[in-house]
Amino acid sequence: MNGNPAYTPRGRYFEDFSVGEVMITGRRTVTATDIVNFACLSGDFNDIHANHEYARQSPFGEPIAHAPLVFAVAAGLNYASGVNDGTLIAVLGIDKWRMKTAVKGGDTIHVETTVLSKRESGSRPDAGIVTFARRFVNQRGETAQEMEITILYRRKAPDMRP
Repeated sequence: MNGNPAYTPRGRYFEDFSVGEVMITGRRTVTATDIVNFACLSGDFNDIHANHEYARQSPFGEPIAHAPLVFAVAAGLNYASGVNDGTLIAVLGIDKWRMKTAVKGGDTIHVETTVLSKRESGSRPDAGIVTFARRFVNQRGETAQEMEITILYRRKAPDMRP
């Protein structure tokens, strides 16, 4: 919370998620500048990301985005959707993270999230745990990355719960 008593989170609470529900974010184009900036930020100047001559000879034919860069863009898309704003407490785990196809400068991605399961927190009555399957999908409908992510969310006040 931001300390403002009038503040109302726009995010979804634990009770607002339904198993099987699918949510789709907006889209964002990953640029060559994003790839260079991420290399500078992370210090990862691996040739497949930063050396055009090397990458031209690779199966991709050009530099590709770092896997964590794609994850970071997807996190931004999820934030922009509003689903986590003010209600996400913590990411508890990421499992089965797989890279399926490369993301290149000019590819446009979005996130498709399916609610896999939810349960009350055993140690926090004010929180619940939701596990999602996430796919980061490019403009051709190809899955670039996929994972399962488990997140701790705020619960609604007891008098507001179903």
